[in-house]
Amino acid sequence: MTQSLKQQLQTAAEAAGFAILRVTTPSAIGAAGARLAAYLEEGRHGDMAWLAANSDRRADPRVLWPEARSVIMLGYSYAPVENPIATAVAGDRGVISAYARGRDYHDVIKQGLRDLAHLLQRETGADAKIFVDTAPLMEKPLAAAAGIGWQGKHTNLVSRHTGGSWLFLGAILTTAEIEPDAPEQDHCGSCRRCLAACPTDAFPAPYQLDARRCIAYLTIEHKGHIAREFRGPIGNRVFGCDDCLAVCPWNKFAAAAHDQRLAMRAENAAPPLAELLALDDAAFRRRFAGTPVKRTGRDRIVRNALIAAGNSADASLVPAVAELLADPSPLVRAMAVWALLRLADPATFDAHRARWVDGETDAAVITEWTDA
Repeated sequence: MTQSLKQQLQTAAEAAGFAILRVTTPSAIGAAGARLAAYLEEGRHGDMAWLAANSDRRADPRVLWPEARSVIMLGYSYAPVENPIATAVAGDRGVISAYARGRDYHDVIKQGLRDLAHLLQRETGADAKIFVDTAPLMEKPLAAAAGIGWQGKHTNLVSRHTGGSWLFLGAILTTAEIEPDAPEQDHCGSCRRCLAACPTDAFPAPYQLDARRCIAYLTIEHKGHIAREFRGPIGNRVFGCDDCLAVCPWNKFAAAAHDQRLAMRAENAAPPLAELLALDDAAFRRRFAGTPVKRTGRDRIVRNALIAAGNSADASLVPAVAELLADPSPLVRAMAVWALLRLADPATFDAHRARWVDGETDAAVITEWTDA
């Protein structure tokens, strides 16, 4: 492949909104597969069974597609205008992670990848397949091998080229032979800000994450009840957590993203908790249509909103919380009990307990009542 064609790809990537394009080989991720195996063996992936599924393919792109000869990695910036930590202050509002405040990134990035794959096929005749966080592919190690950035101590990608950690990653595997770029070196140095910023101590050591303690995992991926030890530290985060990303010094070089397709919806930055608590399934689907939040589902979001309400010290939320003691979802009812205990006066709480506890059939909800 000529350099001019590689330049064509880079020009097309820029026109499609990508901040950076780099190339590596399917064999470049080396020990990443062994690290994944150890991670899974220790159970640090929690409920994320999809990480364990097809782990052999995830560890080596050549197993996923033996004919692949090159991997084109692309970064798409979603750098927010305002540091997300600043939006986590108002107790009567929930906080949604910066990446999920606008249109679902899968839809936006996929079209750009298709355009690049078509260009590659047209110019070379080679086959190409696109990936956007939906297949057993280790995007972060591949992006580091391609020179887009390095995996920081928080295990997320950090890029000097685009100014920090606010990057969506996309990949194109192709049968074309493309000259690879040099991998990026680690530039974290002695900095430990991301580790210190984690409210739940989710990092057992630098460059290691225990997802079971991560607020992003707990509020998005975790399908069950959230353990008591994490409810207070979650604060008012109802979908994800940006703290370890937001404190990274490299982010000071990041320019705010301007792609209107991913533009933040103002109502999604810090929605009122009262609004979230009132959502039934149909209203939830309308409210978060086209955003990543919708994929998590109404019950988990209301569960998270109840934890945020319990941390809010806002007694005006008691009626909305009490309404959810009769919710069809045990996940919601359990957190309604916990939030009510935190917000209501003892007489009000005891009155609701007398009304609801004897008819409760779910063990976890009963435990919340009896422990209270």
